[in-house]
Amino acid sequence: MWQLYQFPLCPFSRKIRLLLAEKGEPFELVRESPWQRRDEFIDLNPAGQTPVLVEPQKGVTLIDSGAMAEYFEETIDKAPMIQGTAANRAEIRRLVAWFDDGLYRDVVAPLIEERMRKRLVSRDAPDTRVLRDAMRVANSHLDYLDYLLDHRRWLAGPALSLADLAAAAHLSVADYLGGLDWRGHKQTKDWYAVMKSRPSFRPLLGERMEVISPPAHYDKVDF
Repeated sequence: MWQLYQFPLCPFSRKIRLLLAEKGEPFELVRESPWQRRDEFIDLNPAGQTPVLVEPQKGVTLIDSGAMAEYFEETIDKAPMIQGTAANRAEIRRLVAWFDDGLYRDVVAPLIEERMRKRLVSRDAPDTRVLRDAMRVANSHLDYLDYLLDHRRWLAGPALSLADLAAAAHLSVADYLGGLDWRGHKQTKDWYAVMKSRPSFRPLLGERMEVISPPAHYDKVDF
């Protein structure tokens, strides 16, 4: 069975958890705090980043969520998440990159740093200016999702895809950390409610990071 080294608020690990659950591939979670830089974990991934997937019986170790997603698309036929025409697949990959790079950099990473890492690791107070900027930019990202959903059933087209899983993974972390204002974003809010109702998503909503509590609406489908 696959072992997924992750921590509850790692959005890239959440993306892979959603993908594996949608494909029906069993896995077990291994809690890893990458900031501790355990020797055993650094041996698996010298970059010291989550997620890392290990299949001990097969002797396979996978690093980087993008590489993991491509691996399972190639090896598991069930529930394809990069599907359709060549143009459709290109659009899915474009949006995954948009969320994994832009949304993470602009919104999720600052929230993790200020509201999680500083509290758990360095015991510093959050920088309120950084938080305000992240929440302001988050609104622009939600505007873009609204635009996509005005023209499509799902983010990348007519079918659920890896783009939806990636976006939902990042938004779920931002939402947990209180960084999203859903007012005025009905299209994205309705789409996210559908994502939250999927069986693959429910385990994420039940997890908690120590000493950090999410908003009351976080695990509610109707919010």
